[in-house]
Amino acid sequence: MDWPTGLLGFAAGLLISVATAPVGVSGAVFLLPVQISVLGVPSPAVTPTNLLYNVVAGPGALLRHHRAGTLRGPLTRLLVLGTVPGVVVGAVIRVVAVPGPSVFRLLIAVLLLPLGGWLCLRTLRRASRTAPDREPSARAVTRLAMAVGVAGGIYGIGGGSLLGPILVGRGMPVAKVAPAALAATFVTSAVGAGTYALLSLTTTGDIAPYWSLGLACGLGGLCGGYLGARLQPRLPETALRLLLGMLALGVGGLYAVQFLR
Repeated sequence: MDWPTGLLGFAAGLLISVATAPVGVSGAVFLLPVQISVLGVPSPAVTPTNLLYNVVAGPGALLRHHRAGTLRGPLTRLLVLGTVPGVVVGAVIRVVAVPGPSVFRLLIAVLLLPLGGWLCLRTLRRASRTAPDREPSARAVTRLAMAVGVAGGIYGIGGGSLLGPILVGRGMPVAKVAPAALAATFVTSAVGAGTYALLSLTTTGDIAPYWSLGLACGLGGLCGGYLGARLQPRLPETALRLLLGMLALGVGGLYAVQFLR
């Protein structure tokens, strides 16, 4: 990796994480196309490289949330316990079965486009509602986390980009979901990156992460994540929900365009 590529990776990680960390999204899902189209990381190495980004970038936002005392609570434990086994299964599926990315892109677009639009509309109408939203059960949260962990293990995306919109759309406040989603993303990314590293010892092909580039992007995300998490308490709940909805629309639109190409 040369210096211009490293600086570009650092800048991309910094800018993306500043915008996404306030709502519990690591930004890896937006970094993925940058790595493929701009930085030239091949598949499937892009998946563990993205996971490495999450590992390096995650402590920035988590440190801020830890200082604020927002990492404690059952939601963090539920998400971690669900996503960890899922990401191991997903990594094995990615290496052994090599599922095609086109179907995944279509599924994500179909899921996130209506979810993002619904979340934005629900947020705009929420001010006139008096009844509180009903939060999902612990069992539903764990099942959702496991499914997201499998997807993250296969495609190297941060689980927050899927967990956040769904949980917030089901009635949970962003301030509660964001730190738990980031914690789950960090833990599962560490497990997923380690799984890929072990699989690379017995499997041919570009399976190991691009360490230098992943570290450069992750250092940018480390700084940006801390800034984004620090910004979160200064933003009203309505603005955070709208931001999360717009991010879901952005991710869904991005994958829709990639599928149609």
